[in-house]
Amino acid sequence: MEAVLAHLRDAIERGDYAVGDKLPSEAELCRTLEVSRPVLREALRALQTMGLTVSKTGKGTFVVANAVEDPTFGDYAASDLLEVRRHVEIPVAGYAAVRRTPEDLDHLAHLLERMERETDTTSWVALDSLFHLAVAQAAQNPVFRRVIEEIRDALARQSAFLNELGGRREQSNREHRAIVEALMDGSELDAVEAMAHHLDRVETTLTDIVRPPRTDIPTEGGPEA
Repeated sequence: MEAVLAHLRDAIERGDYAVGDKLPSEAELCRTLEVSRPVLREALRALQTMGLTVSKTGKGTFVVANAVEDPTFGDYAASDLLEVRRHVEIPVAGYAAVRRTPEDLDHLAHLLERMERETDTTSWVALDSLFHLAVAQAAQNPVFRRVIEEIRDALARQSAFLNELGGRREQSNREHRAIVEALMDGSELDAVEAMAHHLDRVETTLTDIVRPPRTDIPTEGGPEA
């Protein structure tokens, strides 16, 4: 899927498909790229999340931008989602460290164990959303939980995007473990730092996907003097 996505994204950014153009049909793309329809559809969904295309029922997929700027996850842009997460989830982790109950810790430890064993991306993403909801619950403030519930769908979409395109699962498991260990220790400072680190890595991975490093191809004769 990553290869198909890269191929289509490059074609759009090169201008092979201009803004307003309709992409070839799924059947044609499957034949041309020699991939199955489920693989192609995953790549097309990723293009839409990146904001490069839009899918119109019964009409096909159309190019709406020639460069990736700010992916959208559900109802929210990635930049808006991350900004809110930093202002909510980082302090929430600190509150959770000093307010969590034994039941909260048991629930978080159970979720963490399941995530570390899980190999299916869809199942892992569902657990990821539950994990962040459980941290908010441990802060013992229903408003925090309500905020996370409001963005839960966007969190799941972002998580799936980062795992499919950025291979985040194992790294994220380690970051989640650091958060849980800080909560178990009752350390507000460690919990805040662990959550901040987790969100930093989310942002870094997202940036790497959206703005991959350029590979400049030298022209004949080498670089200019």
